[in-house]
Amino acid sequence: MKVVVAGSSGLIGTALVAALRRDGHEVTRLVRRPAQARDEFRWDPASADLDDRALRGADAVVNLCGVGVGRRRWNGSFKQELRDSRIVPTDVLASAAATAGVPTLVNASAVGYYGGDSGDRVVTETSPAGTGFLASLCRDWEAATHPAGDAGVRTVLLRSAIVLARHGGLLGMLYPLYSLGLGGRLGNGRQYQPWISLDDEVGAILYALTHESISGPVNLCGPAPVTNAEFTRALGRALHRPTPLVVPGFALRLAVGEFAEEGILHGPRAIPTVLEDAGYHFQHPTIGAALAATVASPH
Repeated sequence: MKVVVAGSSGLIGTALVAALRRDGHEVTRLVRRPAQARDEFRWDPASADLDDRALRGADAVVNLCGVGVGRRRWNGSFKQELRDSRIVPTDVLASAAATAGVPTLVNASAVGYYGGDSGDRVVTETSPAGTGFLASLCRDWEAATHPAGDAGVRTVLLRSAIVLARHGGLLGMLYPLYSLGLGGRLGNGRQYQPWISLDDEVGAILYALTHESISGPVNLCGPAPVTNAEFTRALGRALHRPTPLVVPGFALRLAVGEFAEEGILHGPRAIPTVLEDAGYHFQHPTIGAALAATVASPH
């Protein structure tokens, strides 16, 4: 396949490009700096500037663009940045894919679509959108793919959970603290914490690219949901360290503001129904297996 990837320099994008090339696919990377290699095209989503040649002959476009939701404290300007970094590139790529006749668009989203108020209720791809900023963001993010879907482009919406990687994402931030025995649960620990290993995140994207029966929303999360308390104990076991501490909810709210409520102290009990029904087999089906592999990985 010829696959065009936007957001290729991030944690998931870097691993995905390597996996695509390892499997023999041709990769074109969209970059925002001047192109420096034959497999790169410069683009500027803010001005809808995308070279027509970038998507020529492509079998699929993968869009992973988006500023990290926990990068800094939420305020009005940062929330707008989060929206613009997702919705604007998605709209540009969806329209370009429709115009170029690209057969498949695989677009990032997040399990934040379901909100954080589902409690113990299991959520699948057919569950409705939740409430709050993250749910609204994901809903509008996914809606920006409509130009592609309306043109008959097979569109896959990757509702990703927390991706476990030793040197990136949430775990990359927690790893040093837990390694020193300073880990602990967040709030009461009863909130669900959806997760997926980096290997399965990439594996599931590859599976979606190569299995035409998959379309629409796809939960990219491990098949065995855990609470934050269970996640904390599992990470402690993987690192052979105690996890005695508790970070109270009020302290998290003071430290990171609104994001604590939506992104830390609440989480959906999501399961990957579409992936499993399509026959995908998880490399790391439990949180213990995923964390053990992550700790052992040099990446």
